[in-house]
Amino acid sequence: MKEIIGYLFGMGILVNAALFVIQAVKIVKIRSANGVSTFTFSGFSILQITGILHGYFQGDMYLLFGMLASLLSCGTVTVLSIIYRS
Repeated sequence: MKEIIGYLFGMGILVNAALFVIQAVKIVKIRSANGVSTFTFSGFSILQITGILHGYFQGDMYLLFGMLASLLSCGTVTVLSIIYRS
């Protein structure tokens, strides 16, 4: 049961990462970051780094890799929001 919950949790984090991709695509498509809070996405990125470290130290690979994927996609939004800030 523990493995099933761990797997579902990992999949949930990957879905979370995919949601950030949608925001990144929108920013690139309209070439504007209006309405996107760089501060908020920076905060999300910091939380994801904490999650990666927690996953590493706890030996939870689902958490580690899920948060890593989330950090990559959220970090992309953060960088794009800085680049396309109008």
